[in-house]
Amino acid sequence: MTPAVKFAKKAKIPFEIHKYSHDPSSGAYGLEAAQKMGVDQSRVFKTLVVNFDGQRLAVGIVPVSLKLDMKLMAKAAGAKKAVMADGADVERSTGYVLGGVSPLGQKRRLLTILDISAKEFPTIYVSAGRRGLEIELDPEDLIRLVNGEYAAICQ
Repeated sequence: MTPAVKFAKKAKIPFEIHKYSHDPSSGAYGLEAAQKMGVDQSRVFKTLVVNFDGQRLAVGIVPVSLKLDMKLMAKAAGAKKAVMADGADVERSTGYVLGGVSPLGQKRRLLTILDISAKEFPTIYVSAGRRGLEIELDPEDLIRLVNGEYAAICQ
């Protein structure tokens, strides 16, 4: 059981776990998840960690079929500039490996922004903390659990 699943259980929210066989040669983890689970790509969200102004990390959660817009992400957080965080920094701050980063149960709580498109769905899918494992939950529960906010952060 991953820290993300433990976190959701402890919070006593409704959720479902979905497993699929991860292909190690796949580089597009989120797209692979959507395809193997047979779920529309707009409901499967990837968890990306960014660095603001070279000083602080934050999490952006966007549909796997879209790209995180760095300018919109920076604007949503009141920062001047956002860039993708270094992989080692991501793993150190979240406790998860790349391709399996969950917004839930991270080592350090980071500012979290969920793309506004998540509001369109009763449930969305995010990583449950390892490749091949997704958690399906209400986006409102996700926002509440990570003390996050909604913003338009996609291209």
